[in-house]
Amino acid sequence: MQFTADRWNKEQWPNFSFNEVKCTHCGACDIDEQMMDSLQGLRQALGFPLTMTSVYRCPRHPNEVSKERPGTHTMGKACDIACSHTEAFLVLALADAHGFTGIGISQKGDPSKRFIHLDIANEADLDQRAPRPTVWSY
Repeated sequence: MQFTADRWNKEQWPNFSFNEVKCTHCGACDIDEQMMDSLQGLRQALGFPLTMTSVYRCPRHPNEVSKERPGTHTMGKACDIACSHTEAFLVLALADAHGFTGIGISQKGDPSKRFIHLDIANEADLDQRAPRPTVWSY
């Protein structure tokens, strides 16, 4: 669903703002509501804030144009969370219970650049090119 700042559901997703979810390239926000519900549930279960580095990305976003096929961020079904160490462990421990089917782990190098990718895509979303559920590393 296409959201705007005026139409952002603050009651349903109180721990996330429109500005942290929208595309950093164009400002659009075509986020999947189930994705946001899963993210809100994860946040509530964790009990600590999540720093989102990327959520919705339009197909023209620089991270997407270089790909052979647009990824799950362009479907509004993915997010990247800045985290490391204990916080990363806790995010991973609870991700499956909150409906996330794709988990990408980047935990090498500088802790300030580490992140966890979470998405709710299924095989049909991905034209059967990627099994779900799955985990990968960057």
